[in-house]
Amino acid sequence: MPEFLKLKKSDCRNCYKCIRHCPVKSIRFSGNQAHVVYDECILCGQCYVVCPQNAKETVDETDMVDAMLADKSAPVVASVAPSFLAYFEGASISTLSAALKKLGFAEVEETAIGATMVKREYERMLREKTGDVIITSCCHSVNLLISKYYPDLLKYLAPVVSPMQAHCLDIKRRYPKAKTVFIGPCLSKKDEAYNGTVDAVLTFRELAVMLRREGITVENGADEREDSRARFFPIVGGVLKSMELPDNGYTYLTVDGVENCKSALNDIAAGNLKNCFIEMNACSGGCIGGPVMEKFRNSPVRHYQAISNYAGKKDFNVAQPTPEFLHKEREKIGVNKLMPTEEQIREILRSTGKFKPSDELNCGTCGYDTCREKAIAVFQGKADVSMCLPFLMAKAERFSNNIISNTPNGILVVNEELEIQQINKAAMKMFNVQSQADVLGEQVVRLIDPMPFLEVLDEHKQVRGRRGYYPEYNKYFDLTIIHDKSSKILITIIRDITDEAEERAKKEEISRATVDIADKVVEKQMRIVQDIASLLGETAAETKIALTKLKESISHDEEK
Repeated sequence: MPEFLKLKKSDCRNCYKCIRHCPVKSIRFSGNQAHVVYDECILCGQCYVVCPQNAKETVDETDMVDAMLADKSAPVVASVAPSFLAYFEGASISTLSAALKKLGFAEVEETAIGATMVKREYERMLREKTGDVIITSCCHSVNLLISKYYPDLLKYLAPVVSPMQAHCLDIKRRYPKAKTVFIGPCLSKKDEAYNGTVDAVLTFRELAVMLRREGITVENGADEREDSRARFFPIVGGVLKSMELPDNGYTYLTVDGVENCKSALNDIAAGNLKNCFIEMNACSGGCIGGPVMEKFRNSPVRHYQAISNYAGKKDFNVAQPTPEFLHKEREKIGVNKLMPTEEQIREILRSTGKFKPSDELNCGTCGYDTCREKAIAVFQGKADVSMCLPFLMAKAERFSNNIISNTPNGILVVNEELEIQQINKAAMKMFNVQSQADVLGEQVVRLIDPMPFLEVLDEHKQVRGRRGYYPEYNKYFDLTIIHDKSSKILITIIRDITDEAEERAKKEEISRATVDIADKVVEKQMRIVQDIASLLGETAAETKIALTKLKESISHDEEK
């Protein structure tokens, strides 16, 4: 069986909104992606409606219908749900029929014809009192809800086909070779039609795409046909409005929305409801609030009025088939879920920091109503412990607090009004602050010169590695100031470089002393050199004089 509701994996953003709105929690998260658990799904389409990323998509049957229309060996007959007025506003069955015939449909009829047959069968069951409690069988999502989650209550579900099935059965009785295509607002009808008398199902949105592709416009029109009372079917209480209700002890109730349907079914299971005929619809507001209608163009009050004004006061003039023709046995499907023990639940809760009932916030951010429900989903492989937002936030906060608390650097956080928002222990020690409460909310000028902060705000640039001496603390600090514009805070990282600065000063003093000593040594050496040179100069002169005199004496003796 094909899956009529699928996930576009690349678009899922882990918001868990689909889980939050799924009335039967048939969503599984794995690999940070949502997956529809088809065996548990009732195809109400709520996940499709609420997904903010449009990550859910329905199976598109336009190609199948195109192929059917192209095959001229068999006529294709359209069965149009009366809720079409809520999608193609201002149209009539005549103008919509004209548009569909341009697409290639041989005939176009109203599903309300089948609804007339179904409501007459309900009337027969009420007259004959065939059941203590009778639940209408028009909504396939309700039928799936009962078959999967309340199988013991199937005996109360009317064993009657839906208006779609009744109409298409009647069409094929009248046109034995015909192919039938149901057109409506419902996703679950695609599943109901599978391997049945309905050959294909188009949503109104799919039909609109086909019409737009061919450049066909559905014109406005009017239809005041009196014999069209079954057109009431798509609104809340519409089934009851179309029926002749016998006064034989039954209470007639209308329930819409899956949660309300579940409440009613719980009451039936508990024996709290007796002698009642219940019209159930999974969509709030009836079929005009169907998943396609709600997602793309839903205006419940206006559409309710449009349907009410469109419906006549008499039944369609159609021959009523035998009860056997409309009979449908329901199959118990059931959903088998492996349930954890209490200790297994507690162990899962403990893994997310929930050691006692007061730790269970039941905030619903994971999509489940309670922490216990989420723990059960974890056990069943449908959820992960990491889906708990408070747990992740507490874990991240502990991690960041450990870093901030244990770093030797001072951390000072101020807002754009330069009010102190956070200060760690290292910064408190640097600024001689005894308690955080003494400075939180105060102006940063109370601790440090605000000029670097103003510079960051005014010039839109960061300050990095700015060193300076702060005489009020007799310390040297190295400042880095980062402006986080998204959160409108300035994060300051402060390094106490006093020891480093003093060590540098000592080295500079030693260097200066060394230079002075070297200068003195050089000067002294230069004086010694000069003295030696002076002495050497006198000695050389005297030697020169002596040698000159010796030379002259020798020269004189030779002359003699």
